[in-house]
Amino acid sequence: MADRLGCKYGSHRVLEPSGVLPQPALRVDNDMSKVYDNEILVDVIALNIDSASFTQIEEEAGGDADKIGARILEIVGQRGKMQNPVTGSGGMFIGKVARVGAALQNRGLKPGDKIASLVSLSLTPLKIEKILKIHMEIDRVEIQGQAILFESGLYAKLPEDMDEGLALAALDVAGAPAQAAKLVKPGDSVLILGAGGKSGMLVAYEAMKRVGPTGRVVGNVYLEEDQTVLAEQGLCHQVIRADATKAVPFLNAALEANGGREYDVVFNCVNVPNTELSTILPTRDLGIVYFFSMATNFAKAALGAEGVGKDVTMVVGNGYTKDHAEITLWELRENPKLRRLFEERYV
Repeated sequence: MADRLGCKYGSHRVLEPSGVLPQPALRVDNDMSKVYDNEILVDVIALNIDSASFTQIEEEAGGDADKIGARILEIVGQRGKMQNPVTGSGGMFIGKVARVGAALQNRGLKPGDKIASLVSLSLTPLKIEKILKIHMEIDRVEIQGQAILFESGLYAKLPEDMDEGLALAALDVAGAPAQAAKLVKPGDSVLILGAGGKSGMLVAYEAMKRVGPTGRVVGNVYLEEDQTVLAEQGLCHQVIRADATKAVPFLNAALEANGGREYDVVFNCVNVPNTELSTILPTRDLGIVYFFSMATNFAKAALGAEGVGKDVTMVVGNGYTKDHAEITLWELRENPKLRRLFEERYV
C-alpha cells in the first residue's frame, strides 16, 4: 500500500455506515495486513477497558472471567474495535510500535517504542488474536493482538521512571485530573462522586491543590473501605458514604458535608448509571458540573437540570485536554503516597 494516505481522522477504515467517523461507526476495518502511510501499527500488550464498560460486561457475565473474555472477543469480532454496545465506551491500550507509516516519520516514533493510546478503543481498529489474562479487579485485559492509530490519534510514550502498569492506570483516566486543573479555582467548594476510584482520587488530589486554604473538597464513596483509604490519603477535607443513584438522600448528605451550601464544581467519576441528578442537584446556580463517567445519560442530565431549574454549566467528559498526560503522571511523581496506593491497586 505504498504512497496511500487515509483520512487523518480514520474515516477510510469505516465499513458501516458510510460517511461517519470511526467512533460512531458500527463496524471498522481491522485488517492489519494493510497499513496506510499515515497510520501507526501497534502490537498491543494490554487493554484497559473503560470502567463503565467493564462493569457492564462483568455484570452481564455474572463475574465469570471466561464469559467476560468471550464477550470482549465477540464485540471486537463484530465491530473491529472494542466499543461496548451498551455503554458506547471503550478504554485504551498499551503496546509496542510495530510500524510507523511513511507520512508520520517525523513523529519521533520508531518500532519497539512502548506507547499508551490516549484515544478511545471505541474508535481504534483492533484485532485480538488471543486473550492471555483478565485482571477483573483493575479492568485490564492482557492480549496478543494489534491496533491502528490514525494520524490524528493521540498517544504517549511510556515514561521510564514508572512501571508500565502504573502509567497505564493513570493515563487511562488522564482527562479527569487535567480538567480539574482547569476548572477548579482557589476558594472553590468541590464535590467528587466516585472519589474512591482511579479518576476520583486523581481529581481529588488535583482539586485539593487548586482550592487552596479557603476552599473545600468533599469526596463521595459507596464502600466503607474507600472512605478509609481516602481519609488515610488525605485526598479530601471530608468523605461521605452515600448512594449516588438516590438523588434526594444524596443531596442531603452532600449539603450537610458543606455546611448546607451548594458546590461550585461537581465531578462525576462513578461507573454506574442513574447518577445524573445527584451530580446536578448539589451544584450552585452558574456552577460547573463535569461528567467524566461514561455511564452518564446526557439526555437525562440535560432534561434533569431543566426539570429542577438548575442553571449550571455541564461539561461532557472529554478524555482529552491539553497536557493531560503530563499533568496526570506528574501527580503520581509529586505524591509518593498516592503513587504507592496506585502501585498496590493497579499494577
